[in-house]
Amino acid sequence: MSARVAAPTVATFVAHEPLVAGAQLTLGEDAAHHMRVRRLDVGDAVALRDGAGHSGEGRLVRLAKSHAVVELGAVHEHAPPPPVHLVVPVADRDRMLWLAEKAVEIGVASWRPVLFRRSRSVGARGEGPAFQAKVRARMLAALSQSEAAWLPHLHPDAPLERVIAAAPAGARWVCDPEGEPLIAGSVAPEEAATVVVGPEGGLEPDELAALREAGFRPAALPGNILRFETAAVVAAALARALVERAGPALP
Repeated sequence: MSARVAAPTVATFVAHEPLVAGAQLTLGEDAAHHMRVRRLDVGDAVALRDGAGHSGEGRLVRLAKSHAVVELGAVHEHAPPPPVHLVVPVADRDRMLWLAEKAVEIGVASWRPVLFRRSRSVGARGEGPAFQAKVRARMLAALSQSEAAWLPHLHPDAPLERVIAAAPAGARWVCDPEGEPLIAGSVAPEEAATVVVGPEGGLEPDELAALREAGFRPAALPGNILRFETAAVVAAALARALVERAGPALP
């Protein structure tokens, strides 16, 4: 994927401080544990990401049980990912967390959960500030694994009408088996793309009508009936491919 910023030559970790060339950054207990599992030692090369478009090359200068210290060398700045915005249903917690990882791997620009009417029937659903913190933690782990430079912008869960009002201009799709194939869609150069994925059981007719009225075109995905997290992965990947194919605006 184009979001990858470097060859996987060294272990990659996420820093919670700004990456500054020449600075020493302290990483937490989780990173220190991971380093010990990987048998890293003082002097070994490591890579850092901040999730805000920066990557750094450094060396481990201290490894303790509770923390690790990395001295940074070069710091690089990376362009943001293509403007693909993923709107997902509030749904089963575990499956949402799995999807959050994939959203980082694919490289979406934002993640926005919607409390659809059928979301309310899910027992162990992922919603609220505490769950959003778990989503962020899972995305940070995926950032290290995928070596991406940008973390998606996380929006809090919201009702559909608020999500529609906040949707950026550009291409808009809502996944619907009755729509035209998404793969046949088009995006203007430098245009954003927003994809809405409904809950298990589908959208209620009035929800679909509200999206269509706001300019969201029904779009079908390849394959059979997909679970929401599978549909979101497929839709995000196709939308990203369409945005990348459109490329920058001509001068």
